[in-house]
Amino acid sequence: MRRWVQTLPRPVWQWAAIMPGAELKISARGGCVVVALRGDLDVIGAADAEAAITALMTRGQSLVIDMSALDFIDCSSLGTLLRVQRLARGGGDVALAAPQPHVRRLLALTGADEVFQVHPSVAAAVARLAGRQRRYPWRRLAVRTACPGRAAPSRTGTG
Repeated sequence: MRRWVQTLPRPVWQWAAIMPGAELKISARGGCVVVALRGDLDVIGAADAEAAITALMTRGQSLVIDMSALDFIDCSSLGTLLRVQRLARGGGDVALAAPQPHVRRLLALTGADEVFQVHPSVAAAVARLAGRQRRYPWRRLAVRTACPGRAAPSRTGTG
């Protein structure tokens, strides 16, 4: 296993060969963490991928998953990505970038293409997430100030 880790404020990059058949590279672009997946992501490496990706997530952090070099993904790995996205809903966003045709087909067959933001490239995903953060800064604030188990404060003034 190889692993290089740096903290997020500085430029971040890492190749981690922690999953059989798949590798991930982590970098920071435009205020987002970009996770590039390469190889085959299947049931054997799904739990390791989930652990590695969730370890990167911080409250309010946007995450772009670059799937351009992902040769194979199965339903268990798709479940991993859905769990990562559910964790990010606590104040962040997850976008999928440049999925290959077979990945897009899996997303469409399972209905996950309606759940994820899917973009044609990493640059498009980063631009969209960065624009969303500028356009809706109150969204993050409302999530952070909410009490556990209670709804976030309303911004409409009606209660």
